[in-house]
Amino acid sequence: MPEDELARSLGLSTWISETEGIGGLLKVRVEDFRVEEVARTPALDHKGRFTVARITLTDWETNRFVSRLARELSISRKRIFFSGTKDKRAVTTQLFVIDAPVHKVEGVELKDVDIEVLGRSHQKLRLGDHERNRFTVVVRGCAYADGTPMSGEQAVEQVDSIIAALDARLGEARFPNWIGPQRFGSMRPVTAEVGRHVLEGDFQGAVDTYLGMPGLRESEEVALFRECWRKQQSVEAALEVIPRQLGFERDMLNHLKRRENDWRGAFRKLPNNLQLMTIHALQSLVFNHVLVERIERDMPLTSPLVGDLVGPLLEGGKVDVGKLSTVEGDTLDRIARNCRLGRLAVTGPLPGSESVAALDEVGELERAVLVDLGLDSTDWKVPEIPRLTTKGTRRALTAQFVELTHEAAAVVEEGDLSYRWTDGPQPGECWHPDGGAVRFRFSLPPGTYATTLMRELMRTPIHQQ
Repeated sequence: MPEDELARSLGLSTWISETEGIGGLLKVRVEDFRVEEVARTPALDHKGRFTVARITLTDWETNRFVSRLARELSISRKRIFFSGTKDKRAVTTQLFVIDAPVHKVEGVELKDVDIEVLGRSHQKLRLGDHERNRFTVVVRGCAYADGTPMSGEQAVEQVDSIIAALDARLGEARFPNWIGPQRFGSMRPVTAEVGRHVLEGDFQGAVDTYLGMPGLRESEEVALFRECWRKQQSVEAALEVIPRQLGFERDMLNHLKRRENDWRGAFRKLPNNLQLMTIHALQSLVFNHVLVERIERDMPLTSPLVGDLVGPLLEGGKVDVGKLSTVEGDTLDRIARNCRLGRLAVTGPLPGSESVAALDEVGELERAVLVDLGLDSTDWKVPEIPRLTTKGTRRALTAQFVELTHEAAAVVEEGDLSYRWTDGPQPGECWHPDGGAVRFRFSLPPGTYATTLMRELMRTPIHQQ
């Protein structure tokens, strides 16, 4: 799939501001992308069942780390609890609650993993339990739209212009609350496609897609494995060529080797949160496309229209979806005022079996998106795995960043640089090795993507974000 088509398919094909971006690349070095969860530590009690630890990971994807930690502790990964899933090429710090003795957790030694045991607790963690994420992000190789290098100082000035344009369009420190490409699979948007098969009860299709769907810029050995599966559909042949790093795919294949044609069982070899993420990714696709349609139709994102659903903003930026209200003609002015004051937020759909629909023009837009995506008759129920059934919810159309600072950063000549940097700019890319670097620091609510804020500032192809 060509990259521009990929961006359109994910609803990430436009920007809210017309101001030129700073170009550049994210994650040139692992340490160029740092995220720290800001969270309340569970109440500690020396008699508690669970071990609470603050863990810093360097270049580890959260789910793969949890699987590895579970093996080290000889426990099920279901006995490890955390609040947020983080990307691989980053330095991440977050709390984990582990159903294992303190001395065993303290004894774990893994490369690029720092474990600080805080104590014991009776409390677990749930997804989204943290208050916010604090980011430090470096963009390197800044460039103008024509590909010529932009210095760090010039990039800082350009960021000021972009933020001013965002403020003028959406209000102070706000940006479109896109759901980032990592929710779908940044270079292999497989997650939502798997979810579509799951909702149709087609678990063979779900497994086929997860194993065989090709991605952009995959390594030769990974591409060979996926092609082998697509062409041969042979478990034995696929296991012979599967790269070592594809652990979830290997688990699926080994299950099929033991239990031929048990496609649902093979799908369930994915971690529970990844199974659920396939459904969430399909919901997210709807949200992003609704957001695109509103922008392209010049419909407001922070001011409500008649028919919109609005909800109170809770501390930390989440919407209280239990108190949604439909905007009517006689309430429009009052609700618009509360939106301007930051008390209420206009929302978009994350559809489900009990979705609350917008009305009038907004409702028609949302229904049209469902039709375009082939989801208008989906009931969002998974009777074969009931825990994957989703009732649906709403998400604020915009998010707010806080504590934002940006400054020119030092240019790095050597080190563990990404292949994208060492390969040099490719056709259609917007960065330059002689361009400057900018370091950003900011905080976002849980569930809000730093990469989607950066895409507004960079205005680059999806794989550069």
